[in-house]
Amino acid sequence: MDNSTLSLLHHVFKEVQQKQDWRTALDALFVSLRGSFVFDNVAIYLEEPQTKSLEIAYARAMGRGKTAEADAAWGERVAMEVLAAQKMILKKPKTVPRTSDRVTQPYLLGIPLNIVSRPGGALVFIRFGGPEYSELHVQIASLQAFWSAAVIERRDLQEARAELDSVQRQMRLQDDFVSTISHELRTPLGFIKGYSTSLLRQDTKWDEATQREFLNIIDEEADRLTRLIEDMLESARLQSKTLQFKFSPVRIDALIRDVATRVNTHQPNLVIQLSLDSLPPVLGDSVRLSQVFENLFSNAIKYAPGSKLTIGTKSLGKRVRISFADEGEGIPEDFLPFLFERFYRVPGERTVTGTGLGLYICKQIIMAHHGKIWVESVLDEGTTFYIELPTDPTL
Repeated sequence: MDNSTLSLLHHVFKEVQQKQDWRTALDALFVSLRGSFVFDNVAIYLEEPQTKSLEIAYARAMGRGKTAEADAAWGERVAMEVLAAQKMILKKPKTVPRTSDRVTQPYLLGIPLNIVSRPGGALVFIRFGGPEYSELHVQIASLQAFWSAAVIERRDLQEARAELDSVQRQMRLQDDFVSTISHELRTPLGFIKGYSTSLLRQDTKWDEATQREFLNIIDEEADRLTRLIEDMLESARLQSKTLQFKFSPVRIDALIRDVATRVNTHQPNLVIQLSLDSLPPVLGDSVRLSQVFENLFSNAIKYAPGSKLTIGTKSLGKRVRISFADEGEGIPEDFLPFLFERFYRVPGERTVTGTGLGLYICKQIIMAHHGKIWVESVLDEGTTFYIELPTDPTL
């Protein structure tokens, strides 16, 4: 191997190491070296740890036979032999027919991949119509196999790290949830216990107005406790896919008007601006969709107090879009990707009561309607929640 080849390899491997995406890294590896080691197709096969089946993880056609669909074009059989023998395997056509169709004349080179995180893998190169692989070509291919294994190993480590981070985040969220839910349960129970005990005292006589005030507080806190328990149960049912939905044609604009009227009855100071286009019906559960809208109203009231809430709708052909926009403080961009996770609450909002279940429930309900929900926010300008739902295909 001469100095120019070694210099090329050093440059290529350095470039591969700098690539963050594993597919991009493999592309750089195989494309850059193709001038020194010509091949038409390349494929990486990996053995799945659970199923023990052979799966193709990466494949790229670069030369003759890009549209070939024969098994030989991707070397699956050679990959299986490499895994079984755990050694390099060379294959060439038994006979070379006199035909211009080079795709029928594959020369295959299979090399085992030694990946710590997996039971086995194989890198396969295919040349259509030759020439046969020389010793130098085998050396270059072996180096590519080494770096391919390193790239796959790095990918597996990145995925494992991301999964671990996700598990740790969920554990932190659940710890926070336990702490939050303990507080949320104790608060209404404390009010109920305190005021009912006061009413039952034998040494004190309460006038009728005071008794009614105490009973109203007990009633409100009992309702709060009931909503809290219902959120917990509903969250569990949504997560286990056991919550039942009753679908029928729903007029979203009319449903939003009904919910807005109910909310204004209890929150007369809330300024609601409706900009509702006439929309085609969607196939939905009106009770569950009302629950989503009520939660978005509640969020705006809690996190953007005193702000005007603008609700808009728009027809997008086979879908409808709904927007809930407030003019509050906004949410930092770093927190936006986590808002719909179970138990998540924006850090620093400890003064606002909540369990971190509301938006999770909203997302699960919208997903059950084959729709999507997302949020956009600008600090000091406000937050907008968007919902898209498919229209009813039967109408």
